[in-house]
Amino acid sequence: MRSVSRRAFLGAGLLTLAGVGGAGGYGVGLFFTGEPSVAGTAAPLPTTSSPSTPTTPTAPTPPPKTVVEDKSKALDVNDLEYKTRVFGVTSVVHSTVHVRVPSTWSFTQPDPPKTGRYTDPTGKRWIRMEAGFTIRRAPAASMEARLVALRSVPAGQMLSIKSTTVDPDTKEATLVYTYVPEESRRYVIVRWVANPDGLCTFEIGVTGLPQDREALEDILDHAAESATRDDSAI
Repeated sequence: MRSVSRRAFLGAGLLTLAGVGGAGGYGVGLFFTGEPSVAGTAAPLPTTSSPSTPTTPTAPTPPPKTVVEDKSKALDVNDLEYKTRVFGVTSVVHSTVHVRVPSTWSFTQPDPPKTGRYTDPTGKRWIRMEAGFTIRRAPAASMEARLVALRSVPAGQMLSIKSTTVDPDTKEATLVYTYVPEESRRYVIVRWVANPDGLCTFEIGVTGLPQDREALEDILDHAAESATRDDSAI
């Protein structure tokens, strides 16, 4: 059994504004799961056509998406209380994860259990963690792979990259972006946590509303600073 712990992060000041995974974060769906994508409409049939000159239907240009911002009260960092939670994830190996997250948030997990998610009572904010992957590449490489994967996000979701940073001391990488799954904008921070060797041990992402930025940074810092994983063979 291998126990992996994380060195203390240097602080939220790293973020210049500033959520998706396999071995250190691969698939594009992780931080979009549960949020329906914007589907296109089928091209209409032409109303007239000449028998001797076939026409090719052309899909109409969709109208601009209307963004209705969620004006909910911002999550207050002073209202957050944390406690250590324990869950297991299984991918290449089985990881038992210990992490400090908001005490009132509820736990859910997909099948197969490659990630763990804690969601606030309103369902508007959550934190997701991925482990169980082979520890073999730097956080910066995982972030770069995520940026490539995000290029496939439909244009209708209005994805906007806000910042990318790599801490020169801890080697941890942090990505900040927004997107619009339905009508309101979501704010996402993803961090790839490094071990003392500078290799990625966790991918952690927090999602909420733009006005939640300060609280989301606090939640992410608590999780990244406290997270440990104990690995065992499947």
